[in-house]
Amino acid sequence: MQFKTPLFFALLIVLPLLGGYWWWIRRGQRAIAPVRMNFSDIGAMQQLPKTAAVKALPLLKVLRLSVIALLICALAQPQLSQSREQQFYEGIDILLVLDISESMRAEDFQGTNRIQTAKTVIADFLENRKNDRIGLVVFSGESFTLCPLTLDYPVLTALLREVNIGQLTDGTAIGDAIATATQRLRASEAKSKIVILLTDGENNAGTIEPNAAAAMAASFGIKVYTIGMGKEDGALIPYEDTTFGKRYREVLTYLDEDTLKQIARMTRGRYFRATDTQSLTNVYAEIDRFEKTKFEVVTSVDYKELAPYFLMPAVMLLGLEILLSNTVLRKIP
Repeated sequence: MQFKTPLFFALLIVLPLLGGYWWWIRRGQRAIAPVRMNFSDIGAMQQLPKTAAVKALPLLKVLRLSVIALLICALAQPQLSQSREQQFYEGIDILLVLDISESMRAEDFQGTNRIQTAKTVIADFLENRKNDRIGLVVFSGESFTLCPLTLDYPVLTALLREVNIGQLTDGTAIGDAIATATQRLRASEAKSKIVILLTDGENNAGTIEPNAAAAMAASFGIKVYTIGMGKEDGALIPYEDTTFGKRYREVLTYLDEDTLKQIARMTRGRYFRATDTQSLTNVYAEIDRFEKTKFEVVTSVDYKELAPYFLMPAVMLLGLEILLSNTVLRKIP
């Protein structure tokens, strides 16, 4: 509880002044010598015990002081404040575009292959996002929307976990993948729409050129972050030999960094190179810092006036004082 005009509490000084004034009047009355009467003796009457009504006379003054105190509290305008916070989120729509071509089997990321590393890092990225709609597009020789934009991150993570190489025709259709993501984002009303494209190769499949797809994305205000994955000196890619089981062949995969940089530049995004697990983790962490969900907190305060809770008792006590002073506590002049 708070008081809007607490300066009125200065009037409380009236209470001790009135109390002191009444005490001084009563003391002065006791000091006056009793009137002597020639024909009567009231001494016997003065010795009579005081009745309950006489003893209760100070109650009238207590009631008056209470009424004054309550009125002063009402003048101070007591209020009960209740604050409410409303949060307005400006979410981001994100489409994760993941390369699942055969070259993503390369085991040059600390004992695991590229696809498993990418899935682990992306899953960690999802844990840091809130209030953003996120979807997943996978591609190799063709592209496919595995999960449309959603806020259900557990479902998205479960679908990501099931992603594997060989689900689509082999190849690297970067242009088609960007076009698929653009098609999903074009109708979005989010103020920030981004694509995070991860690949380890060059565009060698599909029907849409990467630059044309990037231009289309830019026309819809979609920002594309491109990530080139893999070491420059190539990597060992496992394959199954019918005679000797799991074997490795060294394949030098060509990463078209120039095209990835151009895609990022055309859409106002950025290009990153990831050559190991830590660098890939840092890439997604940096994108996470760039593309933060904006939110606004609006605090409103509601005030409930409490003056009636002081005025009503004051009126009741005043009525009681008037009633008593004119009935059982009435004084004869």
